[in-house]
Amino acid sequence: MSDDNPAEWPVSLSGVTESVVTTLGPNDRWNVAALGLFAGEDDLVTARTWGNTRTRRNFHRHGEGYVQFVADPLIFVEAALSITERDDPVLEAACAWTRVALEQVDAGEDEGTDWEEWELCPLESTVRERRVPTIDRGFGAVIEATVAASRLEVSGYDEDALRERLADYESVVERAGSEREREALERVREYSSW
Repeated sequence: MSDDNPAEWPVSLSGVTESVVTTLGPNDRWNVAALGLFAGEDDLVTARTWGNTRTRRNFHRHGEGYVQFVADPLIFVEAALSITERDDPVLEAACAWTRVALEQVDAGEDEGTDWEEWELCPLESTVRERRVPTIDRGFGAVIEATVAASRLEVSGYDEDALRERLADYESVVERAGSEREREALERVREYSSW
């Protein structure tokens, strides 16, 4: 992609940053999904889509989307594990968002599942809410639970190990989570085979 980006990411990205992405579907509604952002060298940000998801199809269809950063665990769980559509591309719960252009840069197959890698180029961004960073164990456990739950019944993953992880995450949320995080964990159960 071009180096003449008219915008920058509204947050610092490192490692894998979990986000929520909205993409315009063929029904003119915005599909909401979770998307892990991989921070690379020279401010390069990539993401992978796995399988024939709405997000992947919409990336191909329109070549752009809205990456959003949310602090609400329930919004994240809904995005990660359910089919959610909205009339507007930016969620009210977004603390910051970036409209991105997308370019497929790689593809492959892993354990029978097709994946595609995308480079994300910021086109415009907005910060709506600034926060003092805190470390919330309950929220982290909910995020990890969504990852484990999304891999249940996927070939190549040890289902017993995933269920053990889910039990561990559940105990963290019970001990250290807020009411909203407990509700989010219940949605993980509702939307998955856990």
